[in-house]
Amino acid sequence: MNAPITLQTHVQDYLAERRRLGFQLKHPRLALMDFARYVDSLDWAGPLTLDVMSDWARLDKQGRHKSETWARRFKLLRPFIRYLQQFEPATPMPDESVFGPVPGWQMPHIYQDQEIIDLLAAARHLGAEGSLRAATYETLFGLIASTGLRVSEATHLLDADVDLVQGLVTVRQTKFNKSRQLPLHPSVIDALLHYRTLRRQQVQDHANLPFFIGTRGQRLGKPLGPRQIDRVFTTLRKQLGWINRSAHYAPRVHDLRHTFAVRRVLLWHSQGTDIDQAMLALSTYM
Repeated sequence: MNAPITLQTHVQDYLAERRRLGFQLKHPRLALMDFARYVDSLDWAGPLTLDVMSDWARLDKQGRHKSETWARRFKLLRPFIRYLQQFEPATPMPDESVFGPVPGWQMPHIYQDQEIIDLLAAARHLGAEGSLRAATYETLFGLIASTGLRVSEATHLLDADVDLVQGLVTVRQTKFNKSRQLPLHPSVIDALLHYRTLRRQQVQDHANLPFFIGTRGQRLGKPLGPRQIDRVFTTLRKQLGWINRSAHYAPRVHDLRHTFAVRRVLLWHSQGTDIDQAMLALSTYM
């Protein structure tokens, strides 16, 4: 007699199937594996129940005791439960009746020109004049603002992905496992060249060298991490004292990407461009 399949195995099979379809699923993977471990720790047998799912949703490790947080965690289960129902048809589908609807899209902070100028100037003074740390963050924030890159895409760039002769950045294996090339404005090329020159004074080029690198201690030459970037950005944001115009708790690095998209659409509108066609091009670019 075959042993029953564990929920963790079902989760792993589900994630493998989704990856074959091109989804990356980093956050859902972590949440679903956490859910599976929780259920297995209960020695649960038989179809899952809404009580089990909602109890897990309330176990937010960040301590955010808010129904909207629980609703988001609850909603993460829905695609997996739909998959699981082919093996356990009696499994109920988690819906909005438990925690209410998940809050929808939240207004980002759309940066003004002066705010971006001030951000880059503040980053420029993170270290002594000409320091690699200052150049790293000034260039990173400037590249995101001028191209609409995701933070993760910028930090995963290798030096070989940045072709300053052709004026192109190649972003590899991003959403849906596709790659794309982004043309660069001449001013951006100059900024990237300046940063690369400074970086080469401290770190020797090699095949897998990240374009943006850590600059301190054991992090020197290694990829920048999201926590490093958030810490630096938070320091600069507090220093600059911006007035928050978003639905989030404060302006974010990611809002530079939203700002790029909004400005591009406004420019097209002012030029009388066919917005429907232009939006299709923008979605491919971003």
